Amino acid sequence: MSTSFRRKAAAITFAVLGLSLAGGGIAVAQPTAKAPDAVQPAARSTNAQPPVTAESARSAKAALKSGATTLAARTTIVVVNANGTRARGVGTVIKYGVGQYEVQFAYTVTNAVFVATIGRADACCVPPPGEISVSARLGTPNGVFVQTRNSAGTPADLGFHLVVHTS
Repeated sequence: MSTSFRRKAAAITFAVLGLSLAGGGIAVAQPTAKAPDAVQPAARSTNAQPPVTAESARSAKAALKSGATTLAARTTIVVVNANGTRARGVGTVIKYGVGQYEVQFAYTVTNAVFVATIGRADACCVPPPGEISVSARLGTPNGVFVQTRNSAGTPADLGFHLVVHTS
């Protein structure tokens, strides 16, 4: 009798345990309140680059004439202040508008790798929060276009560090 009692007790224990876990899982899977609908962020301004100015084209041609057109692997850095002035490194900086910069080099960068980050020229403080985008400058083979924005996605003048690697 004790053997059948043990088997029944074990079966009942497993059944209660199984139902408890299943019921608890269902309760967890069904939230009591509806989650708020996700709000999509507002559309950002256009991501188009401004047209190349005559001054920019002249500057790019002059820079290409002064430098070598074919190079072995090379890494170049430039640190740019929020107002568009070059703090250190090499390259000519042109500021087009709020948060829009072009950096020109003395060599072609069309097949280069660009890395940029928001940053300050001094060693003082943590830079302000923001976003940065970088791409080859359309119409200028030795130029890099940089767009900076604040955390809300609005174009903003922010200092940055740019690394260009050619191979």
